[in-house]
Amino acid sequence: MVCWGLLLKNTAPNALHDSNARYGPPKCDEDTRTEVLAEIMGWMEDHGSPQRLLCLTGAAGSGKSALQQTIAERCVQKNTLASTFFLSATDSTRNNANPVIPTIAYQLGSRNKNLKNRIKEAIERDQLIFSKSLKSQITSLIINPCRGLRGRDLRALPYAILIDGLDECSGEDRQAELLDALKEFVLYDDLPFRIFIASRPELAIRNMLDPGGCLHDVAYHIQLSDKYDATEDIRRYLWRRLRDIGRRDNVRSHQWPTQDDIELLVRAASGQFIYAATVFKYISEPRSSPVERLKIVVNWTPHEHRLARPFRTLDILYSAILSTAKDAYENVDTHSRRDFMLLFRAYHINFTTGFKEKESDLVGLQFDAEVLNTTLRLETGAHKSLMSDLHSLVTLRDEKLHLYHKSLSDFLEQESRSGTLFVANSRVYTYIAQCCLQTILYEGPMSMVALTHLPLFLLRAVSIDHELVYFTQHGGWQKIDRLLPRAMHNDRVSRSVFSDWERTFTLLIRRLQDRNPGEARIMRRFFEKWGREFGGWGGRRSQKLAHLRGDSMSSDFDSEVEDDTCTW
Repeated sequence: MVCWGLLLKNTAPNALHDSNARYGPPKCDEDTRTEVLAEIMGWMEDHGSPQRLLCLTGAAGSGKSALQQTIAERCVQKNTLASTFFLSATDSTRNNANPVIPTIAYQLGSRNKNLKNRIKEAIERDQLIFSKSLKSQITSLIINPCRGLRGRDLRALPYAILIDGLDECSGEDRQAELLDALKEFVLYDDLPFRIFIASRPELAIRNMLDPGGCLHDVAYHIQLSDKYDATEDIRRYLWRRLRDIGRRDNVRSHQWPTQDDIELLVRAASGQFIYAATVFKYISEPRSSPVERLKIVVNWTPHEHRLARPFRTLDILYSAILSTAKDAYENVDTHSRRDFMLLFRAYHINFTTGFKEKESDLVGLQFDAEVLNTTLRLETGAHKSLMSDLHSLVTLRDEKLHLYHKSLSDFLEQESRSGTLFVANSRVYTYIAQCCLQTILYEGPMSMVALTHLPLFLLRAVSIDHELVYFTQHGGWQKIDRLLPRAMHNDRVSRSVFSDWERTFTLLIRRLQDRNPGEARIMRRFFEKWGREFGGWGGRRSQKLAHLRGDSMSSDFDSEVEDDTCTW
């Protein structure tokens, strides 16, 4: 009993599928996820299949835990469930790898007396086994005891081992170690076990499942978000759940919820079950009107004094994933001075709405991924390392960023939801304007691209005066003066450049003339020079600038600029 008690001490009871700590766990509604459930159960029962390890990966909120719970309950009914372990980042007893192997061993031993005795003997031989590597634990506590059973006892063992939320195990190295240890199960053909693991597609998991990874050839891999469209299942789920609420609360209208309400929610869910589950949880609160709560969800917009938070569950999920990715990225020594959320928002804007002069514009400027990397003065492939811990929220296809869930954009764009992770659009435009100014000033390889697009970012930048003053004092406008003739060789570019610079220069000079009149004067003289040389904006703008200046145009441009920029 002492050895069995030692094993029990190292388990995590909260991780069991029927644990009281997980009361009311998510599971699949009737008539939903039927195809993927059939595929998983078919694999589970196909003992002739050469792959005895199944890895299910999917986006955050795509319903992986509900699938695991449903499979666990079906295996209980068939008397094939050997063990379960549901990891959770928010529960300190099951957010790490330490209790996983002991908990599996405990459940297996509890189902077979002979196996229990063999596990106890293994612990008696080495009572320090729980402080050893996971591979040593799985070999001593599970594989060797099971292989010591006689044929009938071994065949009688239940064989389904389910592990959910591997990504919620703290530490990428421990995630990889746990996967490597679990691989030991499939190396022995005489063991009956079939292991079903579900996880977000985080870095450690992807590395092991991708070509060249140690699990690529031995694991059956289902990519949930790519393979199965849950739209119809979500529609059925919402109809059934909201109608149940209507009957519970005696909603008088026979038209509640309406078809339009359901379709709006289905579109907003973007195929991710967590949105639908969050909406249901919010509307089903017993001390409020479901009709009014549904109206809040359908018509919800943020404002300063709004108390309702219908998407709080989603916000907590997004905050946790983004915060973890932010810490991991910024802790890399070469990224130490980078702002993860600022960079991510730049890519997010680029690949969703594009960069616009006005928010009301229908179409925005979009860069290719590598062009944006260079515009942001980052290394080649920087977008891939930036997104490496966000594969549960986004995917990169054809070098473009795609969101799994539309509500991620809502979260990122609303400070009331994203809180300390919020980055305003204006801050992104300001940062890119600063990058463009630096590229031109230091004559980087993308100077012409920076010249072409700088006006757009300057128009929406805030608190950019310091950078403009520095740019002016260090000869930045002279650098632009040398670039402009090259731009003039392309008629389409020249018209675009001059049209954009005309509006931008007028605004910038007006902004600077009171606080930094010397720099404003230099900018104005370059502006007038280009107007005379290229005829880009005619007399009306020049007259406006002359009025702002309060004097006549310079007739000796070079000497005046040289006098004003003696700090070069």
